[in-house]
Amino acid sequence: MSLLEARGLVRHFGGLRAIDGVDFDLSAGEIHALIGPNGAGKSTLVGLLSGRIPAQAGTIRFDGRDITRLPAHVRVGCGIAYAFQITSVFPRLTTFDNVALAVQRTGARDLAAATGAALARVGLAGEAGQLAGTLSYGHQRLLEIAMGLALAPRLLILDEPTQGLATGEIESFMALVRSLVPEVTVLLIEHNMEVVMDLAQRITVLNAGRVLARGTPSAIQADRAVQAAYLGG
Repeated sequence: MSLLEARGLVRHFGGLRAIDGVDFDLSAGEIHALIGPNGAGKSTLVGLLSGRIPAQAGTIRFDGRDITRLPAHVRVGCGIAYAFQITSVFPRLTTFDNVALAVQRTGARDLAAATGAALARVGLAGEAGQLAGTLSYGHQRLLEIAMGLALAPRLLILDEPTQGLATGEIESFMALVRSLVPEVTVLLIEHNMEVVMDLAQRITVLNAGRVLARGTPSAIQADRAVQAAYLGG
């Protein structure tokens, strides 16, 4: 069952065809990776899906609803949460308060309980009273994921989540992502191919604003066009 369906997406910036007629699908409850070389259009496609960038052509449907023209904050209410490539926590607020701000959007009856549950989900319950700006980089990334989970999303978009993480932190991150499905669908934009091949059930490869290939990790690894464009084979 498709949770998200995008058809014929187009976004150009001047003469740059950042996204040029892309079709994209996400199945409910899957971990789906989006990969490609630098400049392939990954960040632009995610911007289109999350509503941060308006599409110039094409359609996006989420859970059967046309969301093509909806702004990002409305898409959050539809169930789409986006953790940014660069950490975007509030450094002068506590870890608890960062997550509580997200919980407030859901109208949860017990703010403290919902906030504590989100922090516990990512292993940060012990840092609830710590200022977010004093957390390690890895813990700030986990905090941002907790803020996304606090929104009770159907779809969680993670943009370069392992960037800057130590090996042990990456292992913990992968365990966390696995624990989210099938309750939450995960779209992962990631350059670490070990993480991608280990986590993803399906992979879409972008190159020069177009879909180069899509399939299982084994199929993508064996694809000669992908090897030539991205994997270095």
